Amino acid sequence: MARTTFRSFTKNLDVTDLRWMPGEGLSSTRLRIELLSGLTVALALVPEAVAFAFVAGVHPLVGLYAAFLVGLITALIGGRPGMISGATGALAVVMVALVAQHGVEYLFATVVLMGLFQIFFGLMQWGKFMRLVPHPVMLGFVNGLAIVIFLAQMSQFKVPGSMVDTGHGMSGGQWLSGQPLYLMLALVAATMAIIWVTPRITKAIPAPLAGIGIVAIVVIATGMNVPRVGDLASIEGGFPLPHMPFGEGLGLYGTALAPFNLETLYIILPYAVILAAIGLIESLLTLNLVSDLTNTRGGASQECIAQGVANTVTGFFGGMGGCAMIGQSMINVKSGGRTRVAGIAAAVFLLLFILVGSSLIEQIPLAALVGVMFMVVIGTFAWNSLTILRKVPLMDAFVILLVTVVTVYEDLAVAVVVGVIVSALAYAWNNARRIHAKTYLTPEGAKVYQVQGPLFFGSSEGFAELFDVQQDPSEVIVDFADSRVVDQSALQAIETIAGKYEDAGKRVQLRHLSRDCHRLLTKAGHLMIDSDDDPEYQVAVNYQVRTGILGGH
Repeated sequence: MARTTFRSFTKNLDVTDLRWMPGEGLSSTRLRIELLSGLTVALALVPEAVAFAFVAGVHPLVGLYAAFLVGLITALIGGRPGMISGATGALAVVMVALVAQHGVEYLFATVVLMGLFQIFFGLMQWGKFMRLVPHPVMLGFVNGLAIVIFLAQMSQFKVPGSMVDTGHGMSGGQWLSGQPLYLMLALVAATMAIIWVTPRITKAIPAPLAGIGIVAIVVIATGMNVPRVGDLASIEGGFPLPHMPFGEGLGLYGTALAPFNLETLYIILPYAVILAAIGLIESLLTLNLVSDLTNTRGGASQECIAQGVANTVTGFFGGMGGCAMIGQSMINVKSGGRTRVAGIAAAVFLLLFILVGSSLIEQIPLAALVGVMFMVVIGTFAWNSLTILRKVPLMDAFVILLVTVVTVYEDLAVAVVVGVIVSALAYAWNNARRIHAKTYLTPEGAKVYQVQGPLFFGSSEGFAELFDVQQDPSEVIVDFADSRVVDQSALQAIETIAGKYEDAGKRVQLRHLSRDCHRLLTKAGHLMIDSDDDPEYQVAVNYQVRTGILGGH
């Protein structure tokens, strides 16, 4: 198995991604677009990071620091320039139980271990397995995540301060009604209209930034009484400092540090594995989506390592960890961000908001940010999937709907795993039904079975049903020229059939098998015809022959 080392990783790091295009420097126009795109993303990151911190049951700064550190590190060394990472809801919903039971220091320790797992996955190049995700699963992922982003904005239509801490995150709250609701909806609609109109007037400024800026100026100038970023929580804070979550005594925010022992490992290990898997699945799927939008390729293994490094560092700086954010990534791409500059700028702007700009950022109306996210939802949802549902095979349509529903009601990782499993089972079933055989008699009286279709675990039973051992003549030839022997179950099926013919006192010849099959079946004592035109291909697993029975591992 191929492995990636840190030396090869840094050697292959494409620093030319700082440029707009190969062979073209970062012009002043491109730099302006990248910086403005980064500013737009940073503004959209603030309420998301605060909201996800509330979901996880931690201080808002824990989410903001994660957005800064994860966003900065992945922008610098990630496998997909233009993709934005930070604190996400998919991770927050897993963290809440850990924080409620053991405290935030255990969360920091978990994030460190999560990052180490992700680095390991990247070094093993396991990110390449994302190519096994079928297109219907991708469509379901995109649609489900668009719905999740939409539903996440609903909390902004609640009266600020009315949500309560249930011990499992913030929930409840009173919905806006009457004039405050109408005003909120009007500002959301105005933001969306500005975003839609701006590209038709000028492309000098990203449309989402224009929407946020114009609506914010109107609200601040007129003193409208509408929910603002500051109503969620204060984002004022200092520079994130190194922090060791392991030890004795109290740590950040007055909670106990996590003891450095096996008991702590038993507590955090399951959470770390789940968070690492969810983070990488969401990141790599987002990487594929952004790559499709920009017609460029991303490095899956490099992104895994970058996510791991980012989370490991974040855990030691008091952050809640994170992964790729499809909403903010879409904002960046739609705003023109294509290089690492936009991601770096977004992280730097976010830090400046925390250090010196909190009083200004807290005045931005939530309606403007909600309008931006609603436009992201419209742009993210695969509307064409609604029309192709009637045109694609029924199983593909089912997978699209299944992944969408599971993403909304469960989480992304479960949805993708379920979608891949269902797609794989459907593929195996379809191929299992393809096995059949043409038969004829040779002039010498031998009966020939020309097997057609792949022979594997799913079709091995159907393969056995092709033969009539009792009625066949004394000479039988099984020809695999139009078949493909795939796995150990196939070899076992071949040996079983050959054994039945020998037990019946009949001679069986197996033609056009690979050399591997020759060796294994010859050792088992069955008669082979070693043709010169037999195919050369390797069986996917290793086998041992014990007392005539084929066993694999």
